[in-house]
Amino acid sequence: MRIFLMFTLSLFSTQIAVIPAFSQIMETGDPLQYADIADLGTDAPIIIHITVKEAIKVDAERAPNAPAGTQRFYIVASTNALIRGQGGVGETIRYVVDLPLDERGRAPKIKKKPFIIFARRPSGGGSDNVQLVARDAQIAWTPEREQRVRALVRELVDRNAPPPIRRIASAFHVPGTVIGEGETQIFMETESGSPISITVLKRDGQRKFWAVSLGEIVDEAARAPVRNSLLWYRLACFLPRQLPASALASDSMANAQQARSDYQMVLNDLGSCPRSRQP
Repeated sequence: MRIFLMFTLSLFSTQIAVIPAFSQIMETGDPLQYADIADLGTDAPIIIHITVKEAIKVDAERAPNAPAGTQRFYIVASTNALIRGQGGVGETIRYVVDLPLDERGRAPKIKKKPFIIFARRPSGGGSDNVQLVARDAQIAWTPEREQRVRALVRELVDRNAPPPIRRIASAFHVPGTVIGEGETQIFMETESGSPISITVLKRDGQRKFWAVSLGEIVDEAARAPVRNSLLWYRLACFLPRQLPASALASDSMANAQQARSDYQMVLNDLGSCPRSRQP
């Protein structure tokens, strides 16, 4: 393994020395952050752009589990576009949603308004019945939001999509042959079993660079993730704030400390994972 690590030093030297450690894209003015949409989208096998045809209030006694300060509605909606969902959906969709009351205790008026819903098929339900994946999985539709959701879905259904991370399995640092050089590798276990690894490379006289590889081998195309991408979301929103001690058990004290330092650099480059809703 250590021979392999030293081999990747030369492999990366021709590639990542010319790219920044982290790349960002412009933030939108939408209060819904990328992580908000990703939290909903990754849990939703069905995503639909709908328009509400009927919003029927459900009596409180028939909705004892509705949160305080909300009104439960039985929604009958027309399908405008199926954004995600194998097998398709019908022209009419039915579901239940709890919506917050305003400061005067009045329920919102949503009839004839467009939304995007993140849903799944309930067990035993009909083909036109869906269940929201979260209480707030009905979001107001705008053209910009639909574009953002579609971009997320394209990433999710890509055959090379990064899977959810379960834990950091191991991490270690290998000093280079020249003082000041070295390489840190961090290996993660994922829900799908497909490996994800982070490599941090320092060459003498140059700034540190890091990249993420999806697969068994660190390849030449490896890069740091772009902010507000699925790979960035998997890392920035779910990596622990420090390397677990168990991942460093096989390294020396000095090398383990360097691995911790490199890991913190990666976290700093990834930045925070802002949300406007609770996942």
